[in-house]
Amino acid sequence: EVQLQASGGGLVQAGGSLRLSCAASGLTFDDYAIGWFRQAPGKEREGVSCISRRHGYTNYADSVKGRFTISSDNAKNTVYLQMNSLKPEDTAVYYCAATSQVTTAQAMAAYEYDYWGQGTLVTVSS
Repeated sequence: EVQLQASGGGLVQAGGSLRLSCAASGLTFDDYAIGWFRQAPGKEREGVSCISRRHGYTNYADSVKGRFTISSDNAKNTVYLQMNSLKPEDTAVYYCAATSQVTTAQAMAAYEYDYWGQGTLVTVSS
């Protein structure tokens, strides 16, 4: 059974940093792309970032480029999202997700991701 466990959310002031973690189990890490998505109240879920170690790519939404960094630790089956220079508009529930459609995962379309974690809330105060 594939399970994804997201953690690391919290309350932070604008300009601050947080690091989210996504611990995966039940899958072979190299065979999947892992993505981070977020959903703010009243808004649709959007792709934030994704990574595939096997295909050697990372991708970011324009709104977070230069501020967020995605990385993975295959030994721990964990993907991290380092979020710096946080803005109030980054406030959302953040989800990690996994897909075996690695070649198309870069587009960060939520419907292409098969497995989802439970979400972790990030609140950025102004």
